[in-house]
Amino acid sequence: MRRASREISLVWLTCMVLGLAGCGTVPETGRTQLRLLSTADERQLGIQSFERLKKELKISQDAQAAAMVEKVGRAIAAVAPLPEAQWEFVLFESAEANAFCLPGGKVGVYTGILPITKTEAGLAAVLGHEVAHAVARHGAERLTHELLRQLGGQALALGVSGADPRMQQMALWAYGVGTEVGAILPYSRLQESEADRIGLLYMARAGYDPREAIHFWQRFAEYNRRQGGGNVPVWLRTHPLDETRIRQLEQWMPEALAEYEKSQNRVRITR
Repeated sequence: MRRASREISLVWLTCMVLGLAGCGTVPETGRTQLRLLSTADERQLGIQSFERLKKELKISQDAQAAAMVEKVGRAIAAVAPLPEAQWEFVLFESAEANAFCLPGGKVGVYTGILPITKTEAGLAAVLGHEVAHAVARHGAERLTHELLRQLGGQALALGVSGADPRMQQMALWAYGVGTEVGAILPYSRLQESEADRIGLLYMARAGYDPREAIHFWQRFAEYNRRQGGGNVPVWLRTHPLDETRIRQLEQWMPEALAEYEKSQNRVRITR
């Protein structure tokens, strides 16, 4: 047990050192986050994953819709502070109402979400959110949390290695469930809300009326109700409830409207 204690201490000391070395700040919100993955490594992982997805998923042949995704995406990316990003916006053929962003500026949109976005401004709400994930480096943060979770599991396994096998199994199960519900899922919901807030500012700075974000989420909430997606308890969700997102967007709207007014003034000056 003395040897196990030394190994556990070493594990947590390593975590502390890595933590001190990997702290960063999220743009716009100022939240301090832990990121143990370098920007270059994170970007390379995103590029590799996106290239694989482009081979596995069907790319939409709807030239008009793809052009709209590209246009809105580029407008959002132009106001997003992500140096060395290799922005790419691809429309994938899928009935799923979803979109995603991989590190380094790789954004995928499924055709199934376009009937819900309806307009360029509605699409800007979605793409602003996805671009915000990349700028906030949420991917690196998620990987860091998972790494620390695994290290904690290893430390626990060492600590109970001399216990009854059934006790070991129960302790590791409780750790897995506890960290998922108590840490991983809450952080996921926090990141989603953060991306909503930052994305709202980005769409406003790009010249899209941020009030359209609320209209989009109202339509998305109705879509979810029709799909029966409201039965999962809040504490088991990776995303906040649609009603929560709408309420938060309303709270953040004054700041976004001020940014939107600035963007409109710039347009008037250039005319």
